[in-house]
Amino acid sequence: MSIKTLISSVMVSLLFGIASWAAPQDTKFTGEIMDSQCAQTGSHEMKMKQEGAKNAKQCSDACVKAGGKYVLYDSASKTVYQLDDQDKDKESSGRRSDCCRPQVGRVHPCQ
Repeated sequence: MSIKTLISSVMVSLLFGIASWAAPQDTKFTGEIMDSQCAQTGSHEMKMKQEGAKNAKQCSDACVKAGGKYVLYDSASKTVYQLDDQDKDKESSGRRSDCCRPQVGRVHPCQ
């Protein structure tokens, strides 16, 4: 193996190593997919009484129908994350879920 071939191989390896290290990684978030109104208080309790909902899913769906958005609420950090696929999020409303967010952009369900 010549010096040029060896140097070329090392350079290519370094290039791919740096590129994979620098690629954006998804950040995983865990919380409840709920509506934006209930997420402000961290609970469905008040809205469930107002809406006559029997569970968190019914509450979230009713609040979104009234103009809210589906969000991911992390009760441990009391943080609300915007979700980017409202149709898909409806399926998971009222349940705990893992969601991902690329380093830039909104949160989306992990695949």
